[in-house]
Amino acid sequence: MQITKEDILEKISSMTLVEIIDLVDAIEKKFGINSSSINFNDNKDNVDLSKEKIKKNKFDLYLKSIGKNKIAVIKIIRSYLNLGLKDSKDLVESCPVLIKKDVIKEDLDVIKKSLEKVGALVEIK
Repeated sequence: MQITKEDILEKISSMTLVEIIDLVDAIEKKFGINSSSINFNDNKDNVDLSKEKIKKNKFDLYLKSIGKNKIAVIKIIRSYLNLGLKDSKDLVESCPVLIKKDVIKEDLDVIKKSLEKVGALVEIK
């Protein structure tokens, strides 16, 4: 049985305002969007969902190059990901490598600055 929009609306109509707000937050998180950035024109058939209008709020962080200070990079990765020394070393040595998926912008800036400060090259996707 397929769930229709009407079924969803019927369920939502029985929710409290707090539950609806939590639902909207969960949808934004699940799909990586910010609903306040979407421009819904008067004509609902003409919804502007261009990439410029939808702000991506989660990013993937890649370590592209270690640089000259491998030990410092290992320490940063170890503390940021809460890994053991061997796991951190193995991760850093497998460069280029995905360090973490779905990182929020604030956390991303902190780890990126820390890694670049010690000479590592980081890429954000």
